[in-house]
Amino acid sequence: MCGIAGFIDLKTRLSQPKMVKVGQSMGHVLSHRGPDAGDVWVDAETGVCLAHRRLTVVDLTETGHQPMESSCGQFVTIYNGEIYNAEELRTELLAKGRIFRGHSDTEVLVEGCAVWGVQEMAKRLVGMFAFAIWDKRERRLTLVRDRLGIKPLYWGLIGKQLLFGSELKALRTHPDCPKDVDRNAVASFLRYSNIPAPLTIYRGIEKLQPGHMLSFDGVKGIPIVESYWTLEDAVQTGKDNLLSGNDEEVIQEVGDLLEDSVKRRMVADVPLGAFLSGGIDSSTVVALMQKNSKTPIRSFSIGFEEKGYNEAQYAAAVAKHLKTDHTELYVTSQEAREVIPKLSDIYDEPFADSSQIPTYLVSALTRKHVTVALSGDGGDELFAGYNRYTTVERFQKMTRFTNQPMRQLISSAIRSCPTGVWDSILKFAPGAMRMSRPGEKMHRLSHIYSQDTESFYHNLVSHWDQPQKVAVGADNPLDMMENTPIPASVSNTVERMQYLDTMTYLPGDILTKVDRASMAKSLEVRVPILDHRLVELSWRLPQKFKIREGQSKWILRQILDQHVPRKLFDRPKVGFSVPVQAWLRGPLKEWAHELLSKDSIDRYGLMKWQPINQKWQEHLSGKHDWQYQLWSALMLQSWCQKWL
Repeated sequence: MCGIAGFIDLKTRLSQPKMVKVGQSMGHVLSHRGPDAGDVWVDAETGVCLAHRRLTVVDLTETGHQPMESSCGQFVTIYNGEIYNAEELRTELLAKGRIFRGHSDTEVLVEGCAVWGVQEMAKRLVGMFAFAIWDKRERRLTLVRDRLGIKPLYWGLIGKQLLFGSELKALRTHPDCPKDVDRNAVASFLRYSNIPAPLTIYRGIEKLQPGHMLSFDGVKGIPIVESYWTLEDAVQTGKDNLLSGNDEEVIQEVGDLLEDSVKRRMVADVPLGAFLSGGIDSSTVVALMQKNSKTPIRSFSIGFEEKGYNEAQYAAAVAKHLKTDHTELYVTSQEAREVIPKLSDIYDEPFADSSQIPTYLVSALTRKHVTVALSGDGGDELFAGYNRYTTVERFQKMTRFTNQPMRQLISSAIRSCPTGVWDSILKFAPGAMRMSRPGEKMHRLSHIYSQDTESFYHNLVSHWDQPQKVAVGADNPLDMMENTPIPASVSNTVERMQYLDTMTYLPGDILTKVDRASMAKSLEVRVPILDHRLVELSWRLPQKFKIREGQSKWILRQILDQHVPRKLFDRPKVGFSVPVQAWLRGPLKEWAHELLSKDSIDRYGLMKWQPINQKWQEHLSGKHDWQYQLWSALMLQSWCQKWL
């Protein structure tokens, strides 16, 4: 795992020493992503500079150092990620006469690009990656990002100069990087709590979309962005080739591919472990790791004393059954809150998923013992694990024969009952219906009674419903729902939600959160469930293998059943979160009050004070729970303090 950065300047033509100095600065701010080594490659004649920071994971020798040239001398690459089919590709390349100096996957990447071309090589890769490669002969720079967006890649075109990097802070270090805030990006952030691709907080800087590559002609200076893999194509292919086997056969096929994915991600020349929450996804990954290990694997979890926010005991029970070498840490609320001042630097554009705090803490714990950790991210999107999926399915059945006036009445009735009352009522609900923070969720889910499911989903993922009325100067915020067309073959409501989540929420929130939090501690996190082969297979599954009799992730449960007793994981889903709602009324009140004051908001000029203050006062009084809206506003203000 590494950090990459660089630029190509077709006009200024800095001297080689100056190019090296700028490249070193861009690389230096990414040292947390690669603390073990760093170097810069420049060609002053063509204006190309490639900077790299290395976290040594495979091939710890100098033969794995980057920037790396191909054996023929035509290509130079810098690369962030891991290629899990590197050995198969190496065998093919050796048969074609390529020469290898070491055994790093970087060398496989650059030699493969030389033999098959960059786009064809990208299609052959199984892994997570973001890389830049310079073709000396063709004078072409190409940027490539993995299919699901596991690894980040930013870029910007300033005149005849193209900048790029793993994080915005690397681009910001370049003297010509634009730093004008994009007001529409601010509005999109307030809606989604992250800035959706291709937007960034700065005008003129973009995120390269997952599954895309950017080709920049080093003579004409024209960038061309195109896809080499799309979820839309994967879905259509899956729908055209649905699995027809019985339960046992389908479970076997999915289980075999998942196990292969896990095994491939256990290859490392450094200590390796796994995050374990005790939930279905992480427990399945850890179970398959332990099955394929001769020694106890290292597993890690953190716990909280606050009721409703702690899963450590479940993780410990699973670890005990699997006989892993388990480490857990109970974190005090004070220790968790001490992370908050670091967030604007870790996520160097506004980001407001509060689970960023426990993700950072479990990464910090894990890095004390290992360099690589596997996680269970992706299971919810692929196998319909979010509570909203089963809730939508259940509510659709309940409202099928209910007219619109009756729906409006039911919706109003649900919202008229305070969240605290719902919390008290639903704590006595049967296990299958029990949920964390039920009052808050009942209020949000009540919207399905008065809206169609598409509108309901949009409402569910939107925090500020009309963010352009809160963000100053915003006129056309990116609406991911309108800008993410759904294939016609996806007609099932739950599958439509899965598709949208995989396209937007997964890369914009989940994967961003994990990448930044783990890399801040120089920890590589691998996500076996998001192997693109498994993603493609998941869309070949009839829906009954995802949700059956109201039970989500049905097929993953059957796979986990083979390794862990169901009583250890069969319970309501609990999010990986912290009690922001209570903190804002308690220990974080003064901090929040200062950031949300009129003087503070007016100082940065990105938001309007009145709507923010209204929600702040209503939250303090207990009239409403506005934790998500307020956390977004606070993270934006905190970012402004750091970067404006």
